[in-house]
Amino acid sequence: MKNRKLFETWSPWILLVVILALWQIICSALNISEFIFPSPMRIWEQFWEYKTVIAGHAWRTFWVTMAGFGISIVVGVLLGFLIGSSRLAYAAVYPLMTAFNALPKAAFVPILVVWFGIGVGPAILTAFLISFFPIMVNIATGLATLEPELEDVLRVLGAKRWDVLMKIGLPRSLPYFFASLKVAITLAFVGTTVSEMTASNEGIGYLLISAGSSMQMGLAFAGLMVIGAMAMACYELFSLVEKHTTGWSRRGSQS
Repeated sequence: MKNRKLFETWSPWILLVVILALWQIICSALNISEFIFPSPMRIWEQFWEYKTVIAGHAWRTFWVTMAGFGISIVVGVLLGFLIGSSRLAYAAVYPLMTAFNALPKAAFVPILVVWFGIGVGPAILTAFLISFFPIMVNIATGLATLEPELEDVLRVLGAKRWDVLMKIGLPRSLPYFFASLKVAITLAFVGTTVSEMTASNEGIGYLLISAGSSMQMGLAFAGLMVIGAMAMACYELFSLVEKHTTGWSRRGSQS
């Protein structure tokens, strides 16, 4: 059992090493040009060569993403609470939010540039627009699916609707909330990068465009790897917090 858990812990890293090894072997065996598909070694070389530049752009992308993500948490939780706590709000607002979520967020970037100019404004708002929906939906689902029998029992015991929502509904929504955070943070990085590719002179998105225009594909892939690493780190952070705050909802998962 102990060996199995240890293997499960290290399995993502083992798979990553296998993928990188196969990637390197294919690029070397087929002699693929680095201008078309760079090998992991070439990506590492360009990452190390431009590490200072990449770090500066990565920091800008990170804090902009965190700003947009923070706004999405506040708005997503508030809207989710509103929608999930009222049948009328659920019927009226949820379809509209679903339609809004179907709109391509990249199409908003030119509009945001007109409103806020080139810079951090469009990037923060794009990260927010693309990431708040999962949070809202999961909070609303956690509240709206509260068992009627449980609510009836609490009402008989004298609990008001507000008491039911705050003492039962919100705690019950925590597993949904953390699940949504793990999805939303990856989307937030996507939103920031897309905006930076269109309306910024800083950030990983800008670096991707610059590297692509100068045919430095290794540098472009290095930028993509940095985005993936930051998103994965945030994902693991939320998983760790979830494990220590909602362990009661994972009964039997360790077997």
